[in-house]
Amino acid sequence: MQLKLKAIALATALLATGAVSAQEVIKIGHVAPISGAQAHYGKDNENGARMAIEELNTQNITIGGKKVKFELVAEDDAADPKQGTAAATKLCDAKVNGVVGHLNSGTTIPASKIYNDCGIPEITPSATNPKYTQQGFKTAFRILANDNALGAGLALHAANNLKLKKVAIIDDRTAYGQGVAEVFKKTAQAKGIQIVDEQYTTDKATDFMAILTSIKSKGPDGVFYGGMDPQAGPMLRQMEQLGLSNVKFFGGDGVCTAKLADLSAGAKTLGNVVCAEGGSSLEKMPGGTAWKAKYDAKYPGQFQVYSPYVYDAVFVLVDAMKRANSADPKVYGPKLFETNYTGVTAKVAFESDGELKNPAMTLYVYKDGKKVPLN
Repeated sequence: MQLKLKAIALATALLATGAVSAQEVIKIGHVAPISGAQAHYGKDNENGARMAIEELNTQNITIGGKKVKFELVAEDDAADPKQGTAAATKLCDAKVNGVVGHLNSGTTIPASKIYNDCGIPEITPSATNPKYTQQGFKTAFRILANDNALGAGLALHAANNLKLKKVAIIDDRTAYGQGVAEVFKKTAQAKGIQIVDEQYTTDKATDFMAILTSIKSKGPDGVFYGGMDPQAGPMLRQMEQLGLSNVKFFGGDGVCTAKLADLSAGAKTLGNVVCAEGGSSLEKMPGGTAWKAKYDAKYPGQFQVYSPYVYDAVFVLVDAMKRANSADPKVYGPKLFETNYTGVTAKVAFESDGELKNPAMTLYVYKDGKKVPLN
C-alpha cells in the first residue's frame, strides 16, 4: 500500500512538473523615464503596462499550444538618449518578446535601431517625431498621431480660430521639441502668421527670463513651446512675471499634462494654454471612461497622458502573438501589420510604415486649473 501511495505521489509530482514546464513566460519590455524631471510621465506609462500585464494573466491565454504567463521587464532611461540605448541593449540581451516604449522621441529613435537589429517589435505609446517611422524598420510602430498632426493642428487653430498674427517659437533642442516646433512653424507661416522670434533652451532649464524678455520686445500674440512640462510650468510663471499675461501659449502633448497646473504654480497664464494630444479625449475613446476609473482606483492621482496608449500597445503585441500562434518576434512581428484591434484608445491598425491609421488629434485648454478638451 505504501509503495502504491508513493507511486501515486510521484506521478502527481511529475504531472505538476509537466504542467509548470508547459507554461511559457512571455516577456514584455517597457522603457520610460522613471527618474528625473520627467518621472511623472514615466511612472504613468509603466502603470499602464502593469495594468495590461496583470489583466492578461487573468485570461488563461494559450499560444502555440502552451499556457502563457506574461512578465513585465521595466527599464528606466531617465529621458536620456544614452540611457535609452543602454536600456534597449539590455532588453535585447534579456530576449524580451516585444517592447512598449520609449516615451520620448529623443530616446525612442536611437533605441529603435537596436530593436530592429535584434529583431524585436517596438510600439511607442508617446514618441511623436515622424523620423521614428521614416527609418524603414519593420519593427517600429506608433499607436498615436505624430508631430505632423500635433504641430499643424495647433498652428491651424492659432490662425483660423484665434486669428493670431505674430508668434514666437521656443524649443528645447530635443528630437521631440525641435520636430513639433518645426511643423508648427511651417504650418503657421503657410497660414500667414509671422514668426517674430525663435529661441532655444534645454530640457533641463528652469530659468527663461532672458529669452522671454527678448520675445516680449517683439510683441507676439502667442508663444509656441516645443518641449515638456517641467520647463513649460516655470515658463508660464515667468511669462506672468514679465507681463505676458495676455499672450497665448501653445504646446504639443509634452506640455499637455495634469501636472502642468501644479508646475505653473497658479500662474494666470495657465488659462492661455492650448495644447494638443495625438488621440481622442478620454471621454471619446472607445473604452476611455471605464478604463480611467479602473486606473484611478489602482493608481490614484498618477494619471498624466499616455498610460492608456501603453495599455493598448501591450494588448496589440499580444493580439499579434495570438494570431500568429507564436510569441517568437520573427513569427508574430509581421502580423502587427495586419492588426485590427479595438482598444481603449482607438481602433488600432497600422500603415505600411508602422504609423497608426486614421489617428485622432485633440486640442485642450485649462479651466480652473484642470485640463479640458476643446474639440
